[in-house]
Amino acid sequence: MAADLTAVPLIERHRGTLDKALEAIRTREFWSPYPEHPKAYGDGADGKAAFDALLGQRFALDQPGTDDWTGRETSPYGIELGVDYPHPDIEVLLPAMRAGIPAWRDAGPELRAMVCLEILARINARTNEFAHAVMHTSGQAFTMAFQAGGPHAQDRGLEAVTYAYAEQVRTPDAAEWVKPQGKRDPLRLQKTFTAVPRGVALVVGCNTFPTWNGYPGIFASLATGNPVLVKPHPRAVLPLALTVAVAREVLAEAGFDPNLVALAAERPGEGLAKALAVRPEIRIIDYTGSTAFGDWLETNARQAQVYTEKAGVNTVVIDSTDNYKGMLSNLAFSLSLYSGQMCTTPQNLLIPRDGITTDAGHRTYDEVVADLAASVEGLLGDDARANALLGALVNPDVKTRLEAAPSIGEVALASRAVTHPDFPDATVRTPVLVKLDGAKPDDQAAYLTECFGPVSFAVAVDSTTDAVELLRRTVREKGAMTVGGYTTSAEVERLLEKACWEECAQLSLNLTGGVYVNQTSAFSDFHGSGGNPAANAALCDGAFVAGRFRVIEVRRPA
Repeated sequence: MAADLTAVPLIERHRGTLDKALEAIRTREFWSPYPEHPKAYGDGADGKAAFDALLGQRFALDQPGTDDWTGRETSPYGIELGVDYPHPDIEVLLPAMRAGIPAWRDAGPELRAMVCLEILARINARTNEFAHAVMHTSGQAFTMAFQAGGPHAQDRGLEAVTYAYAEQVRTPDAAEWVKPQGKRDPLRLQKTFTAVPRGVALVVGCNTFPTWNGYPGIFASLATGNPVLVKPHPRAVLPLALTVAVAREVLAEAGFDPNLVALAAERPGEGLAKALAVRPEIRIIDYTGSTAFGDWLETNARQAQVYTEKAGVNTVVIDSTDNYKGMLSNLAFSLSLYSGQMCTTPQNLLIPRDGITTDAGHRTYDEVVADLAASVEGLLGDDARANALLGALVNPDVKTRLEAAPSIGEVALASRAVTHPDFPDATVRTPVLVKLDGAKPDDQAAYLTECFGPVSFAVAVDSTTDAVELLRRTVREKGAMTVGGYTTSAEVERLLEKACWEECAQLSLNLTGGVYVNQTSAFSDFHGSGGNPAANAALCDGAFVAGRFRVIEVRRPA
């Protein structure tokens, strides 16, 4: 029997979740309605079967303006997905999407939020299926694809809905305005305030985290009344196509136009994102990817509110530690997770030439680098564990950068190939660690450029003070999604905090346990700051949602 998706049952079903989410963004405590352990979702066989049933088929969405079929991704694990997706005739699809705006606008912030929560609930119920789709388009290992592509992405979607709701209801629906006039009768007006959408939102998906990076923009725009056109990365269409299908299903069942959410899959080399980005109907753009295209969007898509997450050079300052073994283990994991193919993975490790003080005694620069290399080797020495952490290289460009890294400087840790027992065609590589001199101009050119993938640089600097100054320069000129620091000195902590406050970068200090610099938790951590060149927005805060709608006032005599 189909669920009752009229307003009252929807509100009854999801209002409690929204209230808890509102409390979570206020307190910043840990909270999630979506379990991250696979056991919460059964044995996974149904999800695998559902994924397998998609392969080699057309992914029908019944959306207007389909003029062709395109797609056919190849998994980084070496298998052909063979899925074809509807290619849009934009001249037909965009007007159809705009037609649903009035009813969706008039539904109001609360009902829109509840519809979004129902979409997320149905996605959550299919987490196992989504995990396989994310794994075989991004190259993430299954456990990471399950967690980051499933419940953690769903958390980020719910977080965006929560901020969107909070910002929209900040202004009351109606107010009576009375201005005293002394002996004369007061002036009286009745005022109404309506949150109105900007227009069609374009979400340009990324290859590495199609759901985690895609859901904030999708749900922030939808919850604020905007139709959402999802343009996936050509190598990672399936997870977002599944998302669009679920959204369209829920919208239709709730009595709204399903064309409020649509898919725009592109032909090879078509450049559909660039063509869409400058159309007058597109009023919001969310983008994750290269700096070059992000800069182009910010410069050329002048009719739209543009939110970008681009490249950055993430940096760790190593001054001292009272848990040397824990520091090494934490950094080794951070450098290895998903083969460094995360926008939050550390790249530059700034280490004083004279070494650092630790609970294990003084360690020279060379010893720190060697000990870190040994820690990575120990972590990834077993191939089964290595495959579970590394996943597969997402595209040939990552492999090219990895293979070129030894020519940059002295190799402290060489990369090695790992054979995947289930997917022999997967390209799996361990990280490379290269030693560089922070004072040499040629070395600076290398470490001040993002080298996306399993490549990191141990940069020798004259002092911790010089390291902090180099950190400032890096964030200011190149941007950073994350900054890490290790120190036992209160003074150095203050220097690092001040640098990150003034250059607008998110800082993690002295992580030695099970929390890593390249991981963030929805409802508590901010992903990016919006204040340096790596990203012009943070996931998620009020600024991320407030520009997606405007409050329109109507005044009448009382």
